[in-house]
Amino acid sequence: MTIRLYNTRTRRKNELNPHSPDNVRMYVCGPTVYSRAHIGNARPVVVFDVLYRLLRHDYGDSAVTYVRNFTDVDDKINARALETKQNGETLEQAVRRITDETIGWYHEDMDALGALRPTHEPRATEYIAKMVAMGEDLISRGHAYVAEGHVLFDTKSDPDYGSLSRRPLDEMRAGARVEVAPYKRDPMDSVIWKPSTDEQPGWDSPWGRGRPGWHIECSAMAADLLGPQFDIHGGGIDLQFPHHENEWAQSRCVGHDFADIWMHNGYLQVEGKKMSKSEGNFFTVDELLKQGIPGEVMRLVMLMTHYRSPIDWTEKTVEEAEKALRKWRGLVSDVEKPLPPHAGVLSCLRDDLNTPQALSWLHMMSNPPAGNERDSFRLLKGGAMLMGLLGDEMGGWDALPEADQGTSARIDALLAQRAAAKAEKDFGKSDMIRDALIAAGVEVKDMPGGAQWSLTPSFDAAKLDGL
Repeated sequence: MTIRLYNTRTRRKNELNPHSPDNVRMYVCGPTVYSRAHIGNARPVVVFDVLYRLLRHDYGDSAVTYVRNFTDVDDKINARALETKQNGETLEQAVRRITDETIGWYHEDMDALGALRPTHEPRATEYIAKMVAMGEDLISRGHAYVAEGHVLFDTKSDPDYGSLSRRPLDEMRAGARVEVAPYKRDPMDSVIWKPSTDEQPGWDSPWGRGRPGWHIECSAMAADLLGPQFDIHGGGIDLQFPHHENEWAQSRCVGHDFADIWMHNGYLQVEGKKMSKSEGNFFTVDELLKQGIPGEVMRLVMLMTHYRSPIDWTEKTVEEAEKALRKWRGLVSDVEKPLPPHAGVLSCLRDDLNTPQALSWLHMMSNPPAGNERDSFRLLKGGAMLMGLLGDEMGGWDALPEADQGTSARIDALLAQRAAAKAEKDFGKSDMIRDALIAAGVEVKDMPGGAQWSLTPSFDAAKLDGL
């Protein structure tokens, strides 16, 4: 049993050698909670959920500690609170209302995608004291300084800064979008602590009332919950710099080795374009659910591309995922005791979470040689469940609509008209009726004993009117 994962830190696949096999530890950066999660936010959740499931399979359910945080102190949250503040609310109360509501939405949406809840889901505001203590430690070691009520990480004090991004400091400085402020010694210096106005959320500190910067939050939470050295740190590729670079630098400078393996999933685009509201291709998970795209289908779409590659979300891939899941669910509908995951599935997942190759094994199991169907379908379900698919809790969406008596009579009458037209060699009319039935979501199969029909998920009875 060997798991190999691509390590951004080394730029190659490294074997996972947990510091403690009875406590494999993983930290993944979670959302800033001020709005509903979009499908790009959902990708790292699905990716690291598969890894979490694999680790639990290989080491035991109780031998894995998975931490994913909630950033609930941030200027974007403050701005949203100002926009939506209700009568009689303080800004702090509005912030709490928004963050509580958004965390609830996040749980609903990620549950719909079949993601297991992490072991710990810390809120940044619960760890302010730890962040202040880390800031004091950095100052005492000469890696941070105080300026105009701010505490700033002294980038130049860390000779290894840039080792995660593999870029020299001058190159990062030239290309970075950083806040240029007169109180900074260097534009690249990141904020550990900043002052708050009387209205803004804030906490007491040696440097005055204020709030933490983004990077120190994860440094403090990860160290407190997982220790100064742990096994895996994950997140989207957009977090590699500056967030993860600064997070690791700050931790390193207080003597924490931090994560052995750093993993980053690729971007998500829609129909070949970057997802943005201006393009009209920005979708939240909740919006897609309301459009009738099941969470299990969204999950499979994200597993069809290797996690390190960019993923293109298209109508075609959604249709392919739904078609595959309907087929698989039909095949395993009477499987009560799945077999353990096939060695081929496990081998693919242990090789840097190669989910596309693992899915190819599932496709093979869904098309077994004659006589091997029973065991193949049991293996299909067992392998799929390891990837968070085909579980009973994700089912129900695949039930096909049932026709009432009036609808059945109407379809039968149309097919009788079609048969009569074909007998009279009026193929134009027969094709028109068939096309109209298909457009309404009625699947028609011509059999030796006559046409047979069934309703598809897209059936719309209104489209039969006027035929």
